Amino acid sequence: MDPSSPITLRTRKFITNRLLNRRQMVVDVLHPDRPNVSKAELSEKLAQIYKTEKARVVPFGFRTHFGGGRSTGFVLIYDDEASQKRFEPRYRLVRSGLESKVDKPSRKLRKERKNRAKKFRGTKKSKAAEPAKKGK
Repeated sequence: MDPSSPITLRTRKFITNRLLNRRQMVVDVLHPDRPNVSKAELSEKLAQIYKTEKARVVPFGFRTHFGGGRSTGFVLIYDDEASQKRFEPRYRLVRSGLESKVDKPSRKLRKERKNRAKKFRGTKKSKAAEPAKKGK
């Protein structure tokens, strides 16, 4: 259980996707002496192997095989930041720090507000946004 123990990276199904300005591959990570490997460490190692900067490497979808010691996931390596911002889904851009997370009220709160607004007609809809006051 040593966090500095060596890991082995094997890439499969390597494709150079010129339309989306990226290289994409399936990565098998062999980590016999540790429970798992962080995505930050993976992107660092893959950036060294493929001679690119760490921020352009996007690892996701990793699953540890039963019994441990081996994980498999998907990695995209973008050619430049512009194409990464253009083609990556927003949630993965937030993960990599290229976008900021939009804070919005909880799903339940949004639905309750919507249903309260249905009960009002005309210009009073803004009053529906505040929850009803409970009085005795």
